[in-house]
Amino acid sequence: MVSHGLHTFLEGHPLIHTLWVIKKDQWKQWSRLEDTVKEILSLKKQLGCVGYDVAIDLSGLFRSGVITWFSKAPVRLGFAESDEGSPFFYTHRIHGSMKIHAIDRYLEIARYMGCEINTIEYPLAPYDPAPDILQTLPKKYVVIAPSAGKPANQWPAEKFGELASRLSLPSVVIASGGEAGIADTVVAHAKGNAISIAGKTGLKELIPVISRAAFFVCNDTGPMHLAAALNIPVFAVFGPANPVRTGPYGDIHTVIQLDLPCAPCYAKYPCTRYDFRCMKDLSVDQVYDAIYRKTKAP
Repeated sequence: MVSHGLHTFLEGHPLIHTLWVIKKDQWKQWSRLEDTVKEILSLKKQLGCVGYDVAIDLSGLFRSGVITWFSKAPVRLGFAESDEGSPFFYTHRIHGSMKIHAIDRYLEIARYMGCEINTIEYPLAPYDPAPDILQTLPKKYVVIAPSAGKPANQWPAEKFGELASRLSLPSVVIASGGEAGIADTVVAHAKGNAISIAGKTGLKELIPVISRAAFFVCNDTGPMHLAAALNIPVFAVFGPANPVRTGPYGDIHTVIQLDLPCAPCYAKYPCTRYDFRCMKDLSVDQVYDAIYRKTKAP
């Protein structure tokens, strides 16, 4: 079960027999309530007819808990400490600490099911290793992902641009089409040392783009985890989020975060609306120095 927009990343995966796609962003819009109710009722009917043996909820939200229940699976697993009341829908409640990385937390369910979890692999769906977009990129480059799912997690685009202007390699800026303005701001401040491919790639096309990068610079965002899965060194800027739980997974990556007594606050108690000190006060010099120490590249 995956949200519309992210589903293309999983299409054609040999480990997936059926991919259920929901328009969860629409579910939050009161103006689309009628469409949402129709989709939920249809989903309930269709899921219940399949005959699943086991349903696993990794999200721990009320929505995902209900969907788990829709499956009518006799065994429904989820985390005991999940909020929003989702454990009510499970038959088996697994304790996964909130003080460890999300990947390690998810693996606790695999362990509970008797799986061997000592080796972690990232089996990706089939993708084109040489899409046309690669022909437009420099031979060697850095990838910058300046957008974020929440404004609180976004380091200013102007600072990403200044950082790009100081790197010895050119930067390729990635973003969705709707975030092209952020990418354009980075390019505008990069002094000719960055190009934008915002909106020019699908999720699968990002795989070969990122896999050829010298390293990856980003906020706390989805492509960060893709870069980590591809074993590309990540330099991730963190503010109110907790990198212990959602940072890039692996020893080769670097999290750059100010040491503030209020961090991580998870953006629940913002300094002011859209004005987070942990992001605003983090300088380009600090990020650049962290990169330089690891890459030794001026």
